[in-house]
Amino acid sequence: MDIIIVILFSYLSGSIPFGLILTKIFRDQDIRNIGSGNIGATNVLRTGNKFLAGLTLVLDILKGYIPVIIAGHYFPGLIQLSCLLAFLGHVFPVWLKFKGGKGVATYLGILLALSIQLGLLFMFTWLVVSLIFKYSSVSSMFASLSVFIIHTIREIAGPIFERMSDHSSKTYEIDASLSLLLFIFFILLVFTHRKNISNLKNKTELKIKI
Repeated sequence: MDIIIVILFSYLSGSIPFGLILTKIFRDQDIRNIGSGNIGATNVLRTGNKFLAGLTLVLDILKGYIPVIIAGHYFPGLIQLSCLLAFLGHVFPVWLKFKGGKGVATYLGILLALSIQLGLLFMFTWLVVSLIFKYSSVSSMFASLSVFIIHTIREIAGPIFERMSDHSSKTYEIDASLSLLLFIFFILLVFTHRKNISNLKNKTELKIKI
């Protein structure tokens, strides 16, 4: 029963298409007919309304953050399932015939719920890469890869240094579950950006204005 509850509230939270709802209400436009056709904050920004883009970003972050926080408090053993379902809800929302967004902001919300440090690392990397290349897709994929790699290195190196400084017989376990989850998210983000990858190859990818 707990699994069903987590699946439902995580997926339904992630599936709320805030970008589409906000542009419909405040601009009487269908965001799917603008720019890349994506329902996320980056494409909402292409409408020229920075406030709506910012609001979409915050709400998309929260719809990943809130269910994971709730799952962590009430169903700690199912927190990773909550992470995946919130993300998949955004990417495959039942309300839009399973055609959703890229999942970047929702992924950020999930990261912040799991670890403030990882969330800040993702934001910092995303911003730096965006300033250099001006492509949201490149920034998102690179930032998610960086989060996975840096976390994994820290998980491996940390116990080694502790073992070197501790000559007792104490053993250390490496928590590989979060590294696996972060790797899965990286693969999923590459999948959701497959069209962007093709556009980058064809030099037709839209740049962002920061």
